[in-house]
Amino acid sequence: MNPLDELSRLTSLFPGEKTLIEAVEHVPGSLVPEPYKSMLVHDRHMTITMEQYHGCAVDVHVLDRTTDADGIYGRKIILTRHGTDIPVQFGIVRFDFQYVTDAVRQEIISEATPLGRVLINHNVLRHIDLGAILKIKAGPGLAEHLKMEPGQTTYGRLATIFCNKRPAVDLLEISTPLEPAT
Repeated sequence: MNPLDELSRLTSLFPGEKTLIEAVEHVPGSLVPEPYKSMLVHDRHMTITMEQYHGCAVDVHVLDRTTDADGIYGRKIILTRHGTDIPVQFGIVRFDFQYVTDAVRQEIISEATPLGRVLINHNVLRHIDLGAILKIKAGPGLAEHLKMEPGQTTYGRLATIFCNKRPAVDLLEISTPLEPAT
């Protein structure tokens, strides 16, 4: 996978938005500063990682969704601290539902529960393949979504979730800016 091609493919699911990313650089996980390294360089669900880091459950807010002619579902989301409008993560998901049950599909398209939590709750056999870590300079769109300054730097990742041993989900997950580890 070429990370910049995959990033472009995911962001192109939702054209017409303000510029999401001003600049991006693919960086090795070993060079990612803390706390981003702990947040992003792993093969676990970001839902769980965000909940652990922020010390609370997270809520999903779907900003936009799409379904293509092949039935591939995409959505653009913000995760917030439970019960607040404080963002913790921006994401874009592309999901091929042929690898999960109809119950999982229905819960995902209900848009009430974060994706990772749905897969965990339904005990879907899954493996997460970390594709790339990205150093991101926020464009006006991302800055608005994550309540940060345009041009401010944060980190994100590209990953694929394999459901029942099949590549079912492609993800872009971008953390809100975090305080450097001391």
